[in-house]
Amino acid sequence: MNSFDEYQNRCSLTAIYSEDHAIIYPALGLASEAGEVAGKVKKYLRDGTSFFQLRDDVTAELGDVLWYISALAYDLDIDLSEIANQNLIKLEDRMMRNKLSGSGDER
Repeated sequence: MNSFDEYQNRCSLTAIYSEDHAIIYPALGLASEAGEVAGKVKKYLRDGTSFFQLRDDVTAELGDVLWYISALAYDLDIDLSEIANQNLIKLEDRMMRNKLSGSGDER
């Protein structure tokens, strides 16, 4: 696979939800899968599972997170590469202004 956009196009072939549920379904799935990532980390802290098991578990869950991000962006007609590029521009601007830490979208 060569790019986020190729990934996104291939993922769109596996989306089986109704057009009536576009945007809503992947947004809810994204929240659910992000919660599963947090749950794996919580169990790592609680149960003391191995780092390697955590890594494997989180890798699988992050793949699901990425799928839902891809589906949501696809439904909104946004390329994943555009999201990635805009995010890097924002972060590099914050870094140059020494505003990486803190909170709020408009730093």
